[in-house]
Amino acid sequence: MRILETDWSSHHDILTDIRSKVFIDEQQVPADLEIDEHDSEAIHFLVLSEDKQFIATARLLNDGHIGRIAVLKEYRNQGIGTKLLSDILCKAEQLNLTKVFLNAQVNAEKFYENHGFVSEGEIFMDAGIPHIKMTKKLNYERNHFI
Repeated sequence: MRILETDWSSHHDILTDIRSKVFIDEQQVPADLEIDEHDSEAIHFLVLSEDKQFIATARLLNDGHIGRIAVLKEYRNQGIGTKLLSDILCKAEQLNLTKVFLNAQVNAEKFYENHGFVSEGEIFMDAGIPHIKMTKKLNYERNHFI
């Protein structure tokens, strides 16, 4: 498995395809909510399987917002989400961010807790799915000499 860092203009079709399969087809998120104005400014990540298939994606905004994490159904529970999240956190540290946040689907809250995220506030609905805001403090200084 390999994770590529990319942008919207370079891999728009692949990013859209994976996200459409996971969010629109599988989770019934309205198509007009899936693609937004943040895609063009985000750092995107694509996971390439050993058999050269694109199987997962995510994005990171410059304010530390992690989102659109999507792993194709047949590749879940294989550690791909963990590896993808790890790469996103490393990139956030490289960007000298001190905190990241995401709006987790409630059924994925435990996954993010296991990676050091803390729930904040109340559960809210987004695209008809219950979510919770989660944050994680970063310590980018550990990778830098002062």
